[in-house]
Amino acid sequence: METKNFKVVNQRVKKIDALGMACGKAEFTDDVHIEGLLHGKILWSPYAHARIKKIDASDAVEIPGVKAVLTYKDVPRVPHTTAGQGYPEPSPYDTFVLDNKVRYVGDRVAAVAAETIEAAQEAVSKIKVEYELLPAVFDPLEAMKNGAPVIHDEEDSKNIPDAKRNIAAKFDFKVINGEWFKEADFVIEQTYRMPYIQHCAIEPHICIVYFDANGRLVIRTATQVPFHVRRIVAQSLNLPVKKIRVIKPRIGGGFGSKQEIVLEDICAALALKTGKPVKIEYTRKETFVSSRTRHPSVVRLKTGVKKDGTITDAEMEVILNTGAYGSHALTVMMCSGSHTLPMYRIKNNIKFLGKSVYTNMPVAGAFRGYGATQGFFAWESQMDIMAEKIGMDPLEFRKRNYIKSGEGSPVFKAMGEGREGVEQLITSTGLSEAIQEGLKRIKWHEKTEEYKNQAGRVKRGLGMACMMQGSGIPEIDMASATIKMNEDGSFNLLIGATDLGTGSDTILAQIAAEVLGVETQDIIVYSSDTDLTPFDVGAYASSTTFVSGGAVKKAAEKAKDMVLEVAAKILDEKKENLFLENKKVVSKSGVSCSLAEVANTSLYYYNQHQITASASHSGRTSPPPFAAHFAEIEVDTETGRIKVIDYVSCVDCGTAINPSLAEGQNDGAVLQGIGHCLVEEMEFSANGTPLNANFRRYKILNTADTPPIKSVLIPTYEPDGPFGAKSISEIGINGPAPAIANAIYNAVGIRLYSTPFTPDKVLAEIKKRMKK
Repeated sequence: METKNFKVVNQRVKKIDALGMACGKAEFTDDVHIEGLLHGKILWSPYAHARIKKIDASDAVEIPGVKAVLTYKDVPRVPHTTAGQGYPEPSPYDTFVLDNKVRYVGDRVAAVAAETIEAAQEAVSKIKVEYELLPAVFDPLEAMKNGAPVIHDEEDSKNIPDAKRNIAAKFDFKVINGEWFKEADFVIEQTYRMPYIQHCAIEPHICIVYFDANGRLVIRTATQVPFHVRRIVAQSLNLPVKKIRVIKPRIGGGFGSKQEIVLEDICAALALKTGKPVKIEYTRKETFVSSRTRHPSVVRLKTGVKKDGTITDAEMEVILNTGAYGSHALTVMMCSGSHTLPMYRIKNNIKFLGKSVYTNMPVAGAFRGYGATQGFFAWESQMDIMAEKIGMDPLEFRKRNYIKSGEGSPVFKAMGEGREGVEQLITSTGLSEAIQEGLKRIKWHEKTEEYKNQAGRVKRGLGMACMMQGSGIPEIDMASATIKMNEDGSFNLLIGATDLGTGSDTILAQIAAEVLGVETQDIIVYSSDTDLTPFDVGAYASSTTFVSGGAVKKAAEKAKDMVLEVAAKILDEKKENLFLENKKVVSKSGVSCSLAEVANTSLYYYNQHQITASASHSGRTSPPPFAAHFAEIEVDTETGRIKVIDYVSCVDCGTAINPSLAEGQNDGAVLQGIGHCLVEEMEFSANGTPLNANFRRYKILNTADTPPIKSVLIPTYEPDGPFGAKSISEIGINGPAPAIANAIYNAVGIRLYSTPFTPDKVLAEIKKRMKK
């Protein structure tokens, strides 16, 4: 392990925007005043599947204050994807700004811009639509059958592998080293399910589009992917990219939901139609129904194991419900296997079968964990089942099989995100230490003894799970950064990276400050403006620290080299004898000069020039963070209620650039995961209408519900990461479902294969077990 006496990196530096946020000074999308701003509203489909035969907006346009009504007849028909992914996007081009067919309850029908929200809402209610109702299908298994309604029968969509069978994406992969399951002493096959789940970011989707002095469109939006928004809006509206500027202000959370173009295109279309600025802000119900969700999943695992603990074979079949459109359909499905299958050594045969399937349900998309959440629920439950079958302690079973430093997996090369991956070896892992620390923190061995032979209605149990994720998408994700020196020795850092409240502006400033020998407050950060900041793919795939951080480090090193060159002239010293420290350039001989002197010399005296540098970085690997989760729960055997008593998450993210922010990211991910496995599920009527699209009926964990959660950072050093860093933002969400499922089994002997683990499910399984 490389060690270094970091001055700024790996320190608990305060978030650079903390004071402004706490005082309400930070500007979110809606915190601007724009003269003449119109309000946009959308007419949503009341039907799951229908064709628009006639649409009449004549009454709507007569309402005072209404400035425009758009239908499919008024906008370009350009097939595209709404997935904010790198070009060319691996998702199917199956979406239109407005279409003459609707494919789920909540699909777009028309859009209105008016001087007031009330006028816009009234106009929406006055639009007359005659629908031809079509048969609908709501289950992905049913949707693939012969004779099922074809959801995408249009001829101009692109990159749909099998539209007639409603297959939006598919991928198969196998490694064969012998006869299937021949060496296995036991073969276990189980199916695991996850439902529709909402992101529930505090800030709903919101976008304001206006014109600058030169007539260019300015899109001010709560997005994770400003540069992808620019490209996809330009594509969908037949505009040149140069005519669009995208600005991302502060954001009230995203979790993947804002890695999507869900309202920027229609808001821009209304602005173009009216020639005036337009704002669209989703209500909470609209956010639930018409933004994005997690992909509901059916994961079948068939695994073989020997009595000595060797995993001989693994067959993993994943079927995802992508809803009405195929946003992220291929990549989420592939990540459900690519992040899970390499976790454990499989001796002989590996097979992955994946499909993402269209249904007449809300559109799924990117969600923190991105397929690995669904995959690890299956795998880590199955690991406990296999361990019990061979009579081995589940901890020892995992230790025997998990991937170790210097090892690789054929899965890395076979499965990327939307295409072939890259070969890679594990170059850092702290999983062994994470397991040991978690055992100690949760008091595993002591409580295992204590909870044997429990009496009474309330039973306690322990469960654990191990997991890995990734750090960006290798050879796809790219980020850039620019650094400019000021007269006082401070630096401007311009980055396309997108801070969602995660603190990326802060940790990227720390990386720059570490290289340049200054403090974090000497780095002035400006991020996420497609006119003023260099390109970055955006905040997704756990890429910001690893990929954007790599770009910042390179740019800072270039700027450092320029600083040393000027300082060498000032000090009459060789450049190689100089280093940066405490806002000075210091020589080995002891002489020094301030960074302010260097800046002023470069600007006004010697060889006048601006000290500025730009750099780009694209990861060639995706080094995984590792984590071990431990849950202590209690089960009320008379009510079925589950209560989490204690939760410990030990995570190896390499060097934590800012330990406080890293712990906060992991705490949030774990809490989100606990909510998913205990209470969260979107409910629908028989005709596909959402029934709980609000916080009165859709339960998320609040402060009073939050159990004790302890995130423990396990230090390692990743040689490919900036100052040894890897990712941390997603991995924590993958552990609660399997860890709590395993703890429930430990407590009361029932195995749950579908989330959420509601009291009625638990009680039903307890009663079944009592009858046996």
